Amino acid sequence: MWTSSQRWISVVWPVAQQSAAAVVAWLIAVRVVDHADPFFAPIAAVIGLNVTLGRRGSNVVQMVSGVLIGVLVAEAAFWLAGGGVWTLAVSIFLAILVARTVGGARILQAQAAVSAILVTVLGRPEQGWDRLVDAAIGGVVALTFSQLLFPPEPLRLLRRAQATVLSSLADGLRMAGDAVEHGDRQRAMAATTKLRNLRDDLTELNTTRTASARIIRHAITWRRRADLVVAERERADHLDLLVGSCLMLTRTATAVEGSLRGPLAAIVRQLAAEMDDLAVDPGDRTTRQNVAERADELARWLIEHGGQVPAQSAVAAAYAGIRMVAADVMMFAGVDAEQAFRDAFPRDPASE
Repeated sequence: MWTSSQRWISVVWPVAQQSAAAVVAWLIAVRVVDHADPFFAPIAAVIGLNVTLGRRGSNVVQMVSGVLIGVLVAEAAFWLAGGGVWTLAVSIFLAILVARTVGGARILQAQAAVSAILVTVLGRPEQGWDRLVDAAIGGVVALTFSQLLFPPEPLRLLRRAQATVLSSLADGLRMAGDAVEHGDRQRAMAATTKLRNLRDDLTELNTTRTASARIIRHAITWRRRADLVVAERERADHLDLLVGSCLMLTRTATAVEGSLRGPLAAIVRQLAAEMDDLAVDPGDRTTRQNVAERADELARWLIEHGGQVPAQSAVAAAYAGIRMVAADVMMFAGVDAEQAFRDAFPRDPASE
């Protein structure tokens, strides 16, 4: 899990990149290209970097494409009809329409419209081409920063997203353990709600997984390490299943009554502790191996003692839920799915 200083750095670092890129783009436009007022070069650099990691490259391409469309449409409209409100209206309409036709991304449409407005309103079409050059300068600087100098680290992004899910899982299971121990329906509902709300964290994780795929395609420094990122993405896939099995366990365990609530609550809290261990560093192989071994031991213990409870009871359902969580934990930790299910749900030879 991230410390407060790490969270602060994660916020400040992208802003520092945008600021530096803006200055570099402005200097290039002034001192190399000799533009007198190259305001759009730093703007383009900031816009190009002001997007979710993993999408910066496509963001730059769409931005420059939008500027090109807007400039061309406005230039044509201005030379054909001159300035005026109707030229402005037609330029904006056609620029957005063309942008929607070729791609449809919002940044593409916005940049096309803005470029058409500036060329038409300022009444100086020749500056439209300067604006296009400035956009290209800002875009190239943004690409240099995002793809060469400071490419995002997909492994770190994936593990941070996984840690968020695992930490929330631990909190939810601890709440479930308290609910089981005290037979508290309100706490049980709160635990269930906590785990259901993990949909947002899972959505963020899925977004990060998609971004990591784009990063290894476009960032040169990560292409040679693509196998590590792919393995981490596959491991992250299992968190969907783990959240689902933890939710099922919470619902079955909180339905248990009687003297077995105490031992069952202790097991649920043990699982919460395992999630906490994984959340510290989801990529640590030793931690994953230790957690997988403990999950396997827990599943085997339940198999040995599960026969002492009625087959159709709430306790039996809770035990099955714990074994499912154990299997999903083992899969997330790197155990083969078939092997994990064999360990948690071995076949009874007598039934074959």
